[in-house]
Amino acid sequence: MSGKARRHRERVAPRAGAVDPGAPTPSVVADAQRLVVKVGSSLVTNEGRGLDHDAVAQWAEQIAALRRAGREVVLVSSGAIAEGIKRLGWRTRPRAIHELQAAAAVGQMGLAQAYEVAFAKYELHTAQILLTHEDLADRRRYLNARTTLRTLLTLGVIPIINENDTVTTDEIKVGDNDTLGSLVANLIEADVLVLLTDQRGLYSADPRKDPNATFVQQARAGDPALEAMAGGVGSALGKGGMLTKILAARRAARSGASTVIASGREPRVLTRLAAGEAVGTHLVAPTASLAARKQWLADHVQLAGRLRLDAGAVRALIAEGKSLLPIGVTAVEGSFERGEVVGCHDPEGREIARGLVNYSALDAARIARKPSTEIESTLGYVIEPELIHRDNLVLLVATGDAAAEPRRREKPYT
Repeated sequence: MSGKARRHRERVAPRAGAVDPGAPTPSVVADAQRLVVKVGSSLVTNEGRGLDHDAVAQWAEQIAALRRAGREVVLVSSGAIAEGIKRLGWRTRPRAIHELQAAAAVGQMGLAQAYEVAFAKYELHTAQILLTHEDLADRRRYLNARTTLRTLLTLGVIPIINENDTVTTDEIKVGDNDTLGSLVANLIEADVLVLLTDQRGLYSADPRKDPNATFVQQARAGDPALEAMAGGVGSALGKGGMLTKILAARRAARSGASTVIASGREPRVLTRLAAGEAVGTHLVAPTASLAARKQWLADHVQLAGRLRLDAGAVRALIAEGKSLLPIGVTAVEGSFERGEVVGCHDPEGREIARGLVNYSALDAARIARKPSTEIESTLGYVIEPELIHRDNLVLLVATGDAAAEPRRREKPYT
């Protein structure tokens, strides 16, 4: 590496909540007791040609070392479809959904076998957990999944998690393993989410295109500036890219989990992070975790619909800790029933909250822009004076008094 290139790689971006470039950055993994580790496709496959068993063995070795040190580890691993394609003798990745699902079904056998053999060397058992968004969107299944994972960790088992590609459709798909990793981190209330990829971490711009790009060593998870930095940086094999990792870090921070984005090509990256070495980009969770019920609401990837709010309603939710009343809704989008999860968007289109709606989309549209006192005369009945009660609503934006519990009944926004 040339001197110029070395200087380029070692610059640290002072923006986006980054720490003082001259100060040492401790690893957020150093004191973490419960970790979710996600390894991308490029780190466990031979450039898409089936599983790289040597790589799988290296991950098992490092995770076993963490277990010996008393850490609990959940592994989110890609590679099932690539392994299935190899086992089926296909030369190219198919495009048809049913063929991809078949490849995933075949490949999951190889993926589970590879990890079981690799961890057996260290006298550790593994468990395969396949999830879809539908599993996490249903409250009972969500709690069952959490209980199962926590029990496995108590037993000293290494859960190996992947999206259930054999049955997923667009309607129930999580989307990528970065997002899945963040959902699992929230599900088990992990201390840290480690996203391992083929990139060193986050730069202020794509370093392949911008010679002035600077490396972000540490920042605050959820900082909007990070999303602008992340556009376009990612692996050709993985589906996520750097942007999905930044969004995953923001999601994980809702349960108090910090995130590390680091290169899985770094030798012994996991054990070095656990030892306190500041490898990669560390995105620190800025707030305390949400209550369990509100975390479940925040974790919905697929929403049944959305409500457009006026500025007064946005202010009432964020600054005053109130419920959402019909008078503050300017538009109703989607088709949903009472009790489903919908997003709440400000006048600029930004999602600021989500919650369990008390009325169907049809009825919500009829009472929108009306005071709660007119619900019964408009619909012929009244369930609740709120469209979404504060107890069933979670804010997705930072606010100083967002945690304040409101009164059971609020006055209108006017």
